[in-house]
Amino acid sequence: MNPLVSILIPAFNAQEWIAETLRSALAQTWERKEIIVVDDGSTDRTLAMARQFESECVRVATQKNQGAAAARNLAFSLSKGEYIQWLDSDDLLAPVKIARQMEVLKQCRNKSTLVSSAWGRFFYRYYRAEFAPTALWCDLSPVEWLLRKMGENLYMPNASWLVSRELTEAAGPWDTSLCVDDDGEYFCRVLLASDGVRFVPEARVYYRASGSNTLSHIGRSERKLEAQLRSMQLHVGYLRSLEDSQRVRAACVRFLQTSLIYFYPERLDIVKEMEEMARGLGGQLRPPHLSWKYSWTKAIVGWRLAKSGQALLLKCRWSSERFWDQTLFRLHNLRPLSKASVTRAETRALHVTEVFDQPSGKGSERI
Repeated sequence: MNPLVSILIPAFNAQEWIAETLRSALAQTWERKEIIVVDDGSTDRTLAMARQFESECVRVATQKNQGAAAARNLAFSLSKGEYIQWLDSDDLLAPVKIARQMEVLKQCRNKSTLVSSAWGRFFYRYYRAEFAPTALWCDLSPVEWLLRKMGENLYMPNASWLVSRELTEAAGPWDTSLCVDDDGEYFCRVLLASDGVRFVPEARVYYRASGSNTLSHIGRSERKLEAQLRSMQLHVGYLRSLEDSQRVRAACVRFLQTSLIYFYPERLDIVKEMEEMARGLGGQLRPPHLSWKYSWTKAIVGWRLAKSGQALLLKCRWSSERFWDQTLFRLHNLRPLSKASVTRAETRALHVTEVFDQPSGKGSERI
């Protein structure tokens, strides 16, 4: 009998997306699956909409608002699967995503092997998702994966992974004290418990970009800034526990340098702490750089205003792109299609194979 796969979905105020996400989970060609949704105290219709999907393979639970990490921990405690598929409430899985990764895991016959997948970014039209390969899109050892992630400021969405229950239990629960980058810290621990990553290009995830509305957006939140610092400190410790070489220390310094913009110049106390970390690694941090469009204004209006201007421009750009994509999405859905033709269109869209060549980094959303 094929292993049971648990698809675990934390949800908070996701009424706009939850139905589409659940349909993509139900559409998985891997037949032995259970889907568990944990509503994290939503104030909209998320819970009611999720309950419309309840069945033998879909279970919906609810809790008081405690954050995504707590919702994921509850979902895992309710699950029975031999493999775990994490899925955020606004992301989508291609129908063969789990099946393709399970084929690779069957060949490995090792519950300590992680599998990842290709992923594309989109706003509303998932069939126009941009798949931009990075240095993480290949088979890697845990230390090499973390080296590239931290040294090159790369990212892999939660849904791209398929994790055995043994690895999930070895990694431990999600850290509920981290209100930002809890996913980055969590999958570091999963990697540490694994014997390596197998990349499965045929498996695909559609990652919905939310810009400044995403939970990973830090902005000026003191709580998020401090959580980001703690996550970074843990990242450095995790990588050095695997290998404490010159290349590892250099990658850690680059990681700190890239992240310095989050704290500079508002939290000079954290900046000082990061500078001390860099010196302990044998490196040195430089003042962060603004985009060339704003670097010249720094001398006139100062760092804070120049940084705020850059963040505002980024937010306006994301809002404009998101609004335009939403408009085109709604126009597309107004077309008079029969029920059968809609099903065929959705199926073709989720099987889209076109690869786009315009990369966009996860880290840019957090400024």
